Order: sequence, then C-alpha cells, then structure tokens
Amino acid sequence: MNAAVRAVVRISIAQGCQAYAIYEGYEGLVQGGGFIKRMHWEDVRGWLSEGGTLIGTARCKKFTERAGRLRGAKNLVLAGIDALIVCGGDGSLTGADIFRSEWPGLLAELTKLGEITEEQCSSFKTLNIVGLVGSIDNDMASTDATIGAYSSLTRICQAVDFIDATAYSHSRAFVVEVMGRHCGWLALMAGLSTGADFVFLPEKPPQDKWENEMCRIIKTHRTAGKRKTIVIVAEGAIDRELKPITATYVRDILVDELRLDTRITTLGHVQRGGTACAFDRILATLQGREAVKAVLESTPDTPSPMIAINENKITRKPLMDAVRLTKAVAECIKNKDFAGAMDLRDPEFEEYHRAYMATTKPDELSEKAPEDKRMRIAIIHVGAPAGGMNAATRAAATFCLNRGHRPLAIHNGFPGLVRHDSVRELNWLTVESWAIRGGSEIGTNRSLPSEDMGMVAWYFQRYKFDGLLIIGGFEAYHALTELHSARDSYPAFRIPMICLPATISNNVPGTEFSIGSDTCLNSLIEYCDAIKQSASASRRRVFVVECQGGKSGYVATMAGLSVGALAVYTPEEGINLKMLKDDIDHLRESFANDKGMNRAGKLILRNEKASKTYTTEIIAEIIREEASGRFESRTAIPGHVQQGGTPSPMDRVRAVRLAVKCIQFLESNKKTPREIFADPSTSAVIGIRGASVVFTSIEDLCGIETDWNSRRPRKAFWLDYRDLVSTLGGRAGTPTG
Repeated sequence: MNAAVRAVVRISIAQGCQAYAIYEGYEGLVQGGGFIKRMHWEDVRGWLSEGGTLIGTARCKKFTERAGRLRGAKNLVLAGIDALIVCGGDGSLTGADIFRSEWPGLLAELTKLGEITEEQCSSFKTLNIVGLVGSIDNDMASTDATIGAYSSLTRICQAVDFIDATAYSHSRAFVVEVMGRHCGWLALMAGLSTGADFVFLPEKPPQDKWENEMCRIIKTHRTAGKRKTIVIVAEGAIDRELKPITATYVRDILVDELRLDTRITTLGHVQRGGTACAFDRILATLQGREAVKAVLESTPDTPSPMIAINENKITRKPLMDAVRLTKAVAECIKNKDFAGAMDLRDPEFEEYHRAYMATTKPDELSEKAPEDKRMRIAIIHVGAPAGGMNAATRAAATFCLNRGHRPLAIHNGFPGLVRHDSVRELNWLTVESWAIRGGSEIGTNRSLPSEDMGMVAWYFQRYKFDGLLIIGGFEAYHALTELHSARDSYPAFRIPMICLPATISNNVPGTEFSIGSDTCLNSLIEYCDAIKQSASASRRRVFVVECQGGKSGYVATMAGLSVGALAVYTPEEGINLKMLKDDIDHLRESFANDKGMNRAGKLILRNEKASKTYTTEIIAEIIREEASGRFESRTAIPGHVQQGGTPSPMDRVRAVRLAVKCIQFLESNKKTPREIFADPSTSAVIGIRGASVVFTSIEDLCGIETDWNSRRPRKAFWLDYRDLVSTLGGRAGTPTG
C-alpha cells in the first residue's frame, strides 16, 4: 500500500496536480482537518521498504451512513480535492462508488445548509473515483493479483518452509491454518509452492467422506517413503454442507486414523506483516501510475474504474462489476453452488487447482493417458541456475507420472548426456521435496548440443525419447533452435520439443516473464534495502549497485522500480558523459534539498553490461570526485547472491502452472516423425505475453524477434518502465512548490 501511495503522490505532482493523503481511511475523511494532509515529493521518500500503511487505515461506521458521507464531501471541497484514489477491499471500493454517485446531491445539500458556497459547489461538480485493490486474500474478481497478496504468500511459504524441516526431522504432520474467509487463493498457492499433501478451500470443498480421501492420499505418500505431512487449511474452509473444517478437526483425523504425531500452526497476522515483496512493490507502483492516468481521463459519464492486472498487463475494469462478481462468490458458497463459485474465480484459479491435484495424486488411475498415448519425456536444464527450476521439474515429473508417462532427467545438461550417459528416470519420492529448493537438482550446463550433435541424436535414439522439455535461459532457447534445425539430418529430433524459460535475466524471446527473475528481484531488493539503510544513516552517501542480467536491463530496471533508485543504467540505453553529468547534478540538488532528513540514502543501479568503459567502480569514482566532499559514493556488487536462495512463491507457482502446460503441449503433439517434421509448431517456447499464456513456434521467434548478438528479444514490455523509474526517482526533474 505504501508503494501505491508513493506512486500516486509523485506521479500526481509530476503531472502538475496537488496530492493529498487522507489519514486513517474513511474515518479521516469524515473527521477532516489534520487528517487530510497535502503531500510533497519528499514526504514519501523511503516508503517502498515500509510494511503496512503509513497513512493508516480504519473501519468507519459513520461513512456507511449518508450523514458521514455528507461530512466527507464537505471536507473534500474545503481541501480543494475533486478526485479520489481509494486503495482497499470490496467494502472500501463499494463505499467510494456510492460516494461518487451521491456527490451532486451531497453538494446540493451542503449548499442548502450553507456549509459551502455556490461558487465552491460549481467548482467541484464532479468527483472522479479510481479503485486500487489492497487485499492479502486476493479475493477481488477481474484481477489476477491484488496489492499485498504475494507478500502475504511469501510470509506463509517462509513459515511452511521452516516447518518443513521440523516435520521431516521428527516425521511429523503439521496442519497450517492461513487466512482466507471466502477465498482459498492463499491456501491453494501455499499448497502449490510448498508441496503440501492436502489443502482445504472455501470455494472448492472436498467431496463427501473427504476424511477417507485425505487419509488415503497421505497414507500413499507415507508408504512411498515421505517422512513429513503438511496440510493447509484456509480459515473459511467448509465441507459441502457448509460445516466448518477446522485445523483442530483435521489434526484429530490424522492422529486417530493415521496415528501421526500432529501439530497445529495458526499463522494469523504474521501474514499481514513485513516489507512488501518485489512483485507487490512493482504492481502497486504500476497501478498507482495507471490510477492517476485514469482519474485524469475520467468524465462524469465514465463508470468508476478499478485498476487490475491480468497475467502481465495492467488493465482497467468497471469497479462495481468487479465488486458484484466478488460478492457473488460468497453468495454462491452460501447457496452451496460451488461450481458457480469456481466459475466466478478467474480461469487461472481453476487451472492452478487442477495442477495441484494432478501433482499431489500421482496414483489416480482416472487421469492416466491411454496406453498408446503414453510417452518417454526427457527433462533437461540448460544455462545458469534460476529459482524455480526444481519446482518446474517436480511439477513436470509428477504430472507425467499422473498421466502414465515416464519422466527421464538428463543430468548436467548436454555434456552430461554425451560424456556420462547421465539419464535417470524420476520417481515421485525423488522429486517430492524439490518444490522449495533453489539451484538445479539435476544439474545445469551452458553447453549447446551443436558441440556434438551426432552423439546427442544417438542418445535420443537410444533412450527413445518421445518428447523433450528444456528448462533454462537464453542457452536453452538457443539449444532448441539448434535441435529444431537438426531435424533435417537427425530423425531422433523429430519429436515435440518445448522450452520453458527460466533465467534471472528474463531475456528469452517469446515471453515477458521467466522463472527465476522474481526470485532474483527479491534477493536484490533485500540487499538494496539493507545498503540503502546504511546510506541513509550516514545521510550523504550514494551506492552504485551492480546488477546481473547480461545484456538485458530487466533486472536493473525492475529493481530500480522496487527500491526507488535515483538512476538506472542498462545495456539498451548505454551510458554516456552527458548522462553522468546530469545525474551528478541531480545528486547535488537532491542532497542539497534533503537538509539532513532521514531516509536520504541514494541508490544508482548499473547493469553489469551497461558499458565497457563506465564500470561500476569508475562511476563511483567520478561521483566521488565531482561531489567535492559534499557527499560520498560507494560500490556494492551482490554478484551470485542474485541467483541463489529459496525460490519465491511466484516463481514456484508459475513454474508449476507452466510445467504442466508444457507436458500437455508434448502430449497434444504426439505424432508420427513425418508429421512432426512437417509441422514447425511442434518446437515452441511457452511464455506469458500480455494477458495470455502462449506457445510460439521457434521458427517464428528465431528470426526478427531475436537479437542474437545481445542475447535478448528485440522488443521488451519493460523498456517503457525506464521513464517511470526516472520520473519517480526525480531524475526527470523534481517538481517543487
């Protein structure tokens, strides 16, 4: 929420508007006076790394009554405010829309009562409203994510990851209760991210006699050799008769029926705390910018918009339509229309649920493919390690087993195949614990198949691979192009092949999101928050931070949005003397305006390949020299910290979803070698583009869409964000007054 406030304040000021913050929510709007405060550029410095909401929030019964809204209208007019951006849940947004619809009548009544003048009334004839959804439950319809949801999921996954070690050590079962009164998003995503054995959701109650089914699944897992059991229960979980399913009841079942040593952990308000994750900071910033644009473009006839995100695209949706759909879910649950409740959720929710069930029930015979459709599917990692690689491999392998296929892991990339014959079949127990592991459990290598194409083809033929899943970065993409081109000479490659992009650089053509990039951003912002605190403590210090990413500036740009960088240097834009001079002038002005205020540390992010001449050290030296003692500079190089660590929940859940889709792609393209050879679409890259998950043929990508010299796509959605980083950092000029 703080990132949203920061973005709205600074974008408003940059657009020549006056920005105000209403403290304590609608209570502050009704009270007026000091609760409505004019905000200046410097007032929101450092807010990105703060948890909660720094302008406060409160439930307000008075605003639900017309008399309270009348006072609120008067306070807005007296403050000179004619547009309102509301960040909250469906109740807050509904209140805002009612307020807007009543606005002309409220002004007329205030004029009649003599509370405001006719002149004031004519100056504020309309009130424009825009909604931003702030909710950890992610329970708003028409948007894939709400501000705060992924930060909350991060807290849950951290807790379950810690519990996992205890559960394994003592061979225990844990029942973890998470928030979600009418929405099971947190429970489902936590189950996907942590490899939980069973989840309970409000909108998808288990079938009758679910106790037997849960015990059967857990017993199957234990018999296979699993030492731990994790069950996740949403606080609003119910059975099909609307009877609550409590963590205590689930625990009693596990103790009485399976004789498991079982503990309950209720996470509670831990889920609301802590700093925002990278995705939430970026989402709130982008939606804050869009909210200002929307409120400036609104007319009296325009329905109040809600700012949403669908896949990777910021969109506007009619606010009250989204609220009605959200309330309809609760109504469907109340009426036992659970199919209707799931239909009202976004299609992605149902897709994630199917993926979860498919990867946790490998013995389900009803899910098996016909005998003649079963395949031997090879899985290989190519390129540098990235968070989520193991989660994708686990999901692909368990889904294969669920369908009756045989997943075969090629260890240590193509060199492992041709030099060491390192092909091993994966079983459920082997991959079961991989969901939370970073790095690459089967090993990865940057080498391409062209180094010994003949031997690669020989081993493909020897092991009778029917399909290939390549998980990795630009090298994986390059490997797929080579294998596809070699189909003419090597019939062994006439099988369906798919590349699942996994790289911190997010530089694979055909997708706007690569697995691992979110983990990298979270590692980097945690690092940058720490050094920014150091820089702020000394008041007059700027850190030049070197980011990885190869010749793609994605990591530097998105991290710049997440940490409030003063400047970002990328390979796409390069670095020149004029740029450095302007940034040093901006630093002088910025430090002069700070006058010893807190949160005054500055960060400059430089991509490792932004310039051969202007290295991180040289830029820091130039700044130090030009500062003439008024401020100082330091370098900070996080290096491979950006690649390591536990994968973020976003990388884990997207890895599962995309991996399952990859196996489905291979299944749907099981054809004769002749048909495969004639159909170039059987070699493809899976990706997220705009508001869709798409498969793009390698032939369509490797031509005009790929910059082979720079190892990146020719076009990238995030390039437009560079101007936003400059605007929010004050680089484009800090408005005053």
